[in-house]
Amino acid sequence: MESLERAPLAVIMVNWRSAEDTIECLESLMHSQQPMRLIVCDNQSGDGSVEKILAWARGERPVEPKSDTLAHLTRPAVPKPVEHVVLNRQQAEEGDVPSSRLIIINTGDNLGYAGGNNVGMRMALRDPDIKYIWLLNNDTVVEPDAPAAVVRAFERDSACGMLGTVVRYYFRPDRLQLLNGSRYSSWTGRGYPIAAGQPVEAAFDAGEVISKTDFVCGASLAISRPCVEAIGLMDERYFLYFEEIDWAMQARGRFSTGFAADAVIYHKEGGSIGSSRELARRSAFSEYYLARSKMLFGRKHSPAKLPFLIASNLLMALRRITQGHADKAVAIARGSFNQPFQRD
Repeated sequence: MESLERAPLAVIMVNWRSAEDTIECLESLMHSQQPMRLIVCDNQSGDGSVEKILAWARGERPVEPKSDTLAHLTRPAVPKPVEHVVLNRQQAEEGDVPSSRLIIINTGDNLGYAGGNNVGMRMALRDPDIKYIWLLNNDTVVEPDAPAAVVRAFERDSACGMLGTVVRYYFRPDRLQLLNGSRYSSWTGRGYPIAAGQPVEAAFDAGEVISKTDFVCGASLAISRPCVEAIGLMDERYFLYFEEIDWAMQARGRFSTGFAADAVIYHKEGGSIGSSRELARRSAFSEYYLARSKMLFGRKHSPAKLPFLIASNLLMALRRITQGHADKAVAIARGSFNQPFQRD
């Protein structure tokens, strides 16, 4: 990786009790030649996550890839130690901008996806050299050229506010999770990922993908400095889900949407919160916040359609009952009516 001097890109990821994923993601990013800052926001994991990440940065903890097929993205290991600094939230948001390539921020609380990323973005935006911010799920690994491809995509279109990448499944890298993002139905509150499940060899037209994109996938979402300064940071009321759709609504008509078609990442999908699309693996916690955020988004952007969104959630709750997941049905119902989440 080149010198950090005048790095135009900041990559931000939120860690919550998933240090091994974060370490694997960081190692893959370090194989890129693109100058960038790496910012990890730990949402008070309380499980030693920060210490594990620091041990990796010092060269004391090797990466343990979960896929032999993708092990080449993190091997051989980059030279250690990796220059780093650890900050608390106040230092990150108000203190001097550190020169270190890797910045680890203890946010002090579980701020959710939006809150954790916002802390990192406040840090990044205080560095005048940062032109682009890439919000990347920590349960991903990237191809070496992906960071540079993100920068190139922005540089091709000065009006671009947000863009996504090619997202493949980590455990099935021959299949697409999606291209760039999803369509969105305001009647059902559901997103429909573009090209989901298709083989990676399937041809696609980048312009057509962009035209179909109502919102960029939050697992790999890049935003330009002018865009984030114009529309503001993420709405932290969501905690999880719909933050990226809300952002897309804020940017609509003010900035164009792009697509870094030659940037490829691999996503383990929902590892830390149980949000996999496979029902058996989706947690009640995930179901709750998905239902809750859908209603919050509807009240904010399409209040006339709230009855349809409620009906959609309740139908989903009934489906969970018939599938033997009463706990998830209760979570969906409570989220739909903004009641507190109840753990067993």
